[in-house]
Formats: sequence, C-alpha cells, structure tokens
Amino acid sequence: MDDKYAFQNCQKIVVFKDNNTKVLLAKRIGEKDFDETYSFIGGKMEMKDEEILEGLRREKNEEMGEDFKIKIYTIFNTMNFYIKKDGSHMILPHYYARYESGEIKLNEEYSDYKWVEVEKLNEFRPKVFTVELMVKNLLSLVEIIKEEELVLI
Repeated sequence: MDDKYAFQNCQKIVVFKDNNTKVLLAKRIGEKDFDETYSFIGGKMEMKDEEILEGLRREKNEEMGEDFKIKIYTIFNTMNFYIKKDGSHMILPHYYARYESGEIKLNEEYSDYKWVEVEKLNEFRPKVFTVELMVKNLLSLVEIIKEEELVLI
C-alpha cells in the first residue's frame, strides 16, 4: 500500500452517565503522546475486526472488562485528526455511549479512571486537549438518538 494512504483509525468511546452529566475519562500509562493524561477509552481498529461495532466491543472489553456494559450509538460520530509525535496520522471517530451497568476493570493501558462532571471538564487536568470539544459535539446528538438505535455491548 502507498504510504500516502496509511492512516490509523482509532475509535474512541465517550461514555456518559447520570443523564449525560458525567463522562468517563481514563488515565493512560506508557503512551508516548499522552502518558499520565486522561482520555476517552478506545483504540485502533485491527485487521481482525470485521466491522466497526466489533472493533468498539473488542476495545471496550480489553480496556474496561466484559462486565462493564454500555449502550453505544454508531449511526453518527464526531471526528478529529491527529498527527502523533512519531509522525503517524490518525483519524479518531468518537462515539456516544451510555453507561448501563457493571464494574470497571482497567487493563494495563490505564492507571486510573474518573467520572468527571461535564460542567467541570474545563477545570479537569490533565486531559487530552480535544475532550471538551468531543463531549460538546456528542451531546448535541442526544436529541436525535432513539433508544432502539443504541446497541448494548
């Protein structure tokens, strides 16, 4: 494949709870660009992922555990673009999700997690610089989301 088309697709899951007043942020460890920084869960699509939802489910299960249940909306997302310190290019679609049940069991990629009040996101540190914008964009979708469009994973 020609390198000019080599982009990584890194899906992010933005999990809300308490009527969308809190959002889940997890603290990365050992990550070159955002070590010790809070971000959304999720990760790169893998060749074995045959569809987007499968990749989202795999990442959620790997990072938060299979008992952590969310309902996710995959019809629309909000995206951003990032060039990593190593020069690789990433497209990051962010998906709205709602916490349903279960305990969080962090894997080795994270050292901590917090449910941060949306109203206090601007004060919360350290976080990835796009957190507030992605939350704002996804919350604008809430009015059009129908319950039957959410998928339990």
